[in-house]
Amino acid sequence: MYNVLVFGMTENPGGVESFLMNYYRRIDLERFHFDFLCNSYDPVAFEDEIHRMGGRTIHFTSRRRNPLRFKRELESFFVKHAGEYQAIWVNVNSLANIDYLKLAVKYGIPKRIIHSHNAQNMDTKLRGMLHEANRSKLGKYATDFWACSDYAAKWFYAGRGGKGELRHPAVVIRNAIDVEKIQAGIVLRKEIRAKLGWEDACILTCIGRLHFQKNQKFAVDVLAELLPRMPQARLLLVGQGEDETMLRAHVRDRGIESRVCFAGVAEDVSGYLGASDFFLFPSVFEGLGIAGLEAQAAGLPTLASANVIPEDIAVTDLLHFVPLEEGPAAWADRVLSMLKEAEPRPESLQDPLFKRILDEFTEKGYNSAAEVKRLEQLLAGEK
Repeated sequence: MYNVLVFGMTENPGGVESFLMNYYRRIDLERFHFDFLCNSYDPVAFEDEIHRMGGRTIHFTSRRRNPLRFKRELESFFVKHAGEYQAIWVNVNSLANIDYLKLAVKYGIPKRIIHSHNAQNMDTKLRGMLHEANRSKLGKYATDFWACSDYAAKWFYAGRGGKGELRHPAVVIRNAIDVEKIQAGIVLRKEIRAKLGWEDACILTCIGRLHFQKNQKFAVDVLAELLPRMPQARLLLVGQGEDETMLRAHVRDRGIESRVCFAGVAEDVSGYLGASDFFLFPSVFEGLGIAGLEAQAAGLPTLASANVIPEDIAVTDLLHFVPLEEGPAAWADRVLSMLKEAEPRPESLQDPLFKRILDEFTEKGYNSAAEVKRLEQLLAGEK
């Protein structure tokens, strides 16, 4: 059995967590065993499912909450268990904390993978400084350098500020998704729209942590621009985060409270995507963005931030780009034109549109069912 120690799970079922589960559900469990390091004593996303699949979740104190206890607990685990693992796979948005890699070196885990999932600092100035300081040390601790896109590779492995040539050869691991699982959400379309009271609405959806990076405030403004021309338009915000209070106040200030639903966090977004008619993806930066892939898999016309979100995300012709600088009114114009040209929403899993999308995801390497073999080879050092 090839044992892998994985870091990247938090309480929030966000992009990194979904990425890990998309591959974990498909990996050969007779050959690979995953255990997950969790820097919190609260249950992490998908924890019950991980346990059902035979994985362990190893909880310890967050470094931010108690640095000394974090170090003591983490080192104690490595002293006792590092010898059980052939690889450690560290999935992060920043290099502010590389303690996992340092301890893996100290206690002899031979394969040490660092995996970049973002393209810009999304935290404090201090964490940004730590990221820059640790970037130059990576070569001492990591043996393998992975990223979700070329943008994300530069943020971790190029020079200061992500500029210049890569210091380490990076392998791009595509954010492959379970396309068929996402498409299955279409069977819940009528049920979810009825629960929302939006049976006859045109539902625009935005999925992600309620955080400045995801730019949901811009999505609210797009809706406000749309409503005079499309009174049946509604906005569904799926996720939780520190911007929720601000966003609720902004919705209230725009006078559109009855047209916006805060759905909260969801481990399975397929039903919400099945219920939707359009997907807004106005992030101010992204490593790649699993939500945009899932929206396309669900057959949704999708509008994304140009020059911000990597163009690799356009797996299908359903996704278009518009610069954020053009403003909410221009985005509303594009939403209307895309909806006018869109194919009717599928009514069943047998719809030809779904088959075409599945083929495109497989061809371009974003179908986890096909892509997992490459990941297995890379984990085991066979490629």
